Amino acid sequence: MKIDRRKFVQSSLIAGAGMMFNPFRSFGRQGRSSWFGVHPFIQQNPDAVFVMRTNVNLKTNSAAIKNAGLDFGRSVFGITDNADTGIPLSHKIVIKPNLTCRQSQHALYSINRSMGIVTDANFVEGIIESLKELGIAAGQFYIREVNCAEDLADGGYIDMATRTGIDLKGIGTEVQDLNPEDIQWKDVPNGVCFKRIPYLWPVNAPDTWLLNISKFKTHAMGLTLCAKNLQGTIAKNYQAHCSFYGENMTGVNPADISPTADADILSNYNRHLADGIPRWDRPGKTGGIWQETWATRCLDNNSVTFAGLHIIEGIYGRDGSFMEGPDPQGLATDYMTNYIIFGHNQFHVDNIGHYLAGHDPGNFGLFHLALERGMASTINPVEIDIYNWNPQTGAELTDLESLQRYPLRTYYLQRDYNGQTEPYWHMVDEAYDYNATAIENLTSGNNFSLHQNYPNPVQQETLVGFQIPGNGNVLVEVLNESGQIVETLVNRSMPAGEHSISWNTGGYASGLYLCRMEFNSITKIRKMMVRHP
Repeated sequence: MKIDRRKFVQSSLIAGAGMMFNPFRSFGRQGRSSWFGVHPFIQQNPDAVFVMRTNVNLKTNSAAIKNAGLDFGRSVFGITDNADTGIPLSHKIVIKPNLTCRQSQHALYSINRSMGIVTDANFVEGIIESLKELGIAAGQFYIREVNCAEDLADGGYIDMATRTGIDLKGIGTEVQDLNPEDIQWKDVPNGVCFKRIPYLWPVNAPDTWLLNISKFKTHAMGLTLCAKNLQGTIAKNYQAHCSFYGENMTGVNPADISPTADADILSNYNRHLADGIPRWDRPGKTGGIWQETWATRCLDNNSVTFAGLHIIEGIYGRDGSFMEGPDPQGLATDYMTNYIIFGHNQFHVDNIGHYLAGHDPGNFGLFHLALERGMASTINPVEIDIYNWNPQTGAELTDLESLQRYPLRTYYLQRDYNGQTEPYWHMVDEAYDYNATAIENLTSGNNFSLHQNYPNPVQQETLVGFQIPGNGNVLVEVLNESGQIVETLVNRSMPAGEHSISWNTGGYASGLYLCRMEFNSITKIRKMMVRHP
């Protein structure tokens, strides 16, 4: 159950930079319960994103990477007596790492050079062993992947499955050639493209719990993170979400696709193009219409596939695309980034993943579409609560500016500027205006919205904008890190419409502040950062 937002923010700020909780005191690893679960602090904050820093020196240090998985699992998963939020210990545990093709046919292929293409098997092994400690048997774990089963050995997954005793299968057989018991069909009630999707059993089967573990890497869709990673759980042909607009996914039964899919995708694309989704104006079949098509299929999938937790394994990150990339030999590069990024909302997790890879999430159409379909509450990374997660000491509220970013280059929708084409491998890091009208139209709903202050971070003075649907009393306050009200910006009756007020930060120390607005018993909150030169 989501706790009251105002009380949560106040309690968070009272804790300040200190410990929010101790995971070992508040969540047991042993007991007689029949349930396990995700830490209650994470459950109570489903829109937040948590960032765990690891300390691995080399991507080939398998022992250190496994230990990172163990530390993560032991602090995040535990025994619970809460039957409402717990998962029965008898459930099947489906783990979905990123196990896409490693391009072993590449002329310069080597296992070492291709490691960053997939989720590290040692990290997954550490998590599996941490879950076994709760009383889950080896035979209850399943990994399924539709892509490139022949590459599982090079990725270390065959050996890992042997060591742990789990059920690992790469299943690249087309749907019509699979046994019925190998497929779990799922209807997509609100699908734009799909009417139903076949999953590789036991994905989406009853009495299963899904753990989504993606990889911190770039690709044609920006970064291939949690939302896209679930694509690999779908049976062959139906998983081909990246096929171009107007080109049918070969081998897919037309009865499983909406008869108006192409028309609806095109209509939505034209609307989003007019709304100004960045880079949607790139022409051709590899342009914005391609991304609209892929994102639509991706969202259909995510609308019916629910993971207990979404994780980006970023102990080392990768730029480029598969083997190709921007290094002098034309190869992708792995970097020791030492991030584990996780949370309940895959789009918020992916949003912060894009930001930490040096990109501005507002420039990626997937997040706009997810917001429009109600799968994300924001596309602005500043609005997402972020917690540093330390397995030994707990979690603390932090801000984006405190997190190191890594420039992972992509070839996502390369565009022209003033007659010059940007490099093929590039950063999608131009500043995005999160107060743009198109975004407010999606988020305001009842026409009551508190806009993000601008500029943010603030050096001296910033503007706070808001919209109210009718006449009424408006209260706008600024709170400090201790949860104390430091200034009231407005407290009076105001007419319906758009308004803005200024806040001069000259008398306040650098740090995190909250702008809190109340109107007709509804509260909205924005984080503001003050950074004096």
